[in-house]
Amino acid sequence: MSRICEITGTAPTYGNRVSHSNIKTRTRWVPNIKTKKFFIEELGRTMTIKLCASALRTIDKQGGLVSALMKAKDENLSERLSSVKRAIQKQRRA
Repeated sequence: MSRICEITGTAPTYGNRVSHSNIKTRTRWVPNIKTKKFFIEELGRTMTIKLCASALRTIDKQGGLVSALMKAKDENLSERLSSVKRAIQKQRRA
């Protein structure tokens, strides 16, 4: 399972865990990924999205998935969510 957030683009980071005796051990820190279903009213469909916990809090704060997608940077979004964002923009223009 890919551990990448579809909205923020957060991926695992790598580094050293350093003990008290200064022994360095390579480690990997993974984001807190959750799977969540959202209903997109403008498109009339449900989507399952893999998000990190911080992205979930951001969606709640901004008032829903659609407003969070509109404010998100395009380079961070996954291909799937980029196409959804374009479809919503197209729907709003029409």
